[in-house]
Amino acid sequence: MASFPELRLRRLRRTERLRALVRESRVDVGDLVYPLFVVEGEGIKQEIVSMPGILRLSPDQLPPEIEEIAGLKIPAVLLFGIPEHKDETGSSAYDREGVVQQATRAIKKLAPQLLVITDVCLCEYTSHGHCGIVVGDQIDNDQTLPLLAKIALSHAEAGADIVAPSDMMDGRVKAIRESLDKNGFQYIPILSYAAKYASAFYGPFREAAQSAPQFGDRLSYQMDYHNLREALREIEQDIAEGADIIMVKPALAYLDVIRQARNTFGCPLAAYNVSGEYAMVKAAARQDWLEERKAVLEILTAIKRAGADIIITYHAKEVASWLKSGDA
Repeated sequence: MASFPELRLRRLRRTERLRALVRESRVDVGDLVYPLFVVEGEGIKQEIVSMPGILRLSPDQLPPEIEEIAGLKIPAVLLFGIPEHKDETGSSAYDREGVVQQATRAIKKLAPQLLVITDVCLCEYTSHGHCGIVVGDQIDNDQTLPLLAKIALSHAEAGADIVAPSDMMDGRVKAIRESLDKNGFQYIPILSYAAKYASAFYGPFREAAQSAPQFGDRLSYQMDYHNLREALREIEQDIAEGADIIMVKPALAYLDVIRQARNTFGCPLAAYNVSGEYAMVKAAARQDWLEERKAVLEILTAIKRAGADIIITYHAKEVASWLKSGDA
């Protein structure tokens, strides 16, 4: 093998055109999914304080947002719902006239080509804020599964292109797959939050979705952030139950998990660049502590380089506009 001075690795870094020619990892607009928070009601357009630039929108306020997203060629949105009514079983989540169901129908009418992915969980809809049915002081895994299947089915009936269970109950992919298949939705893919960690980086999301648990925490069902091998077991189990796409969440502090998942499994891999990661960049940029565009692109490229095929990010609109204008 040649060595210096014959070998000069800097030769290919001399100009931007050279660097671009040999670039190994690139973020493309086709990789991106933009999360949307839809709130029940009319005429609602609320800024989320901890997530600058991100809004809660009622279904009637979606048209300008969807027009912008479609115009930027972002291929998909991920819907989270905030209902007016919450109860112990999260019944608004599987109401056929629920907010996500309304929003899904509206989006498919406005932009049929835009993929609608729907979050399947109970936390935004339950009075206690947990992702499953509470019995005593425990989250009952098996009682939760039929409700998750009902939610996913109601989303498919409303026109969702992909359903995405995020609850971390054991067996939920199988329950959802069986329900979809039984009711004629064999063609609807499942994007499983397969390795979802109990993370400190979810704080702004919980404000946005009004989904903070009213007691305790989610450590008994979301993953322990100390563990990597367990994530591979979770992913393997979800694939065996019928998951078509798997996800690692969060992304930035879990690049090693993304890489291990990519090396181990052949199915499409998503990573969620979560609310806390977004909020940190926005806060630092507002203080002029870093250059926002460069930081965002570096972060998303790292997620892509680690092995993600799909990146769910609140930066999607910004990145799409930078790519469109040639600023990325």
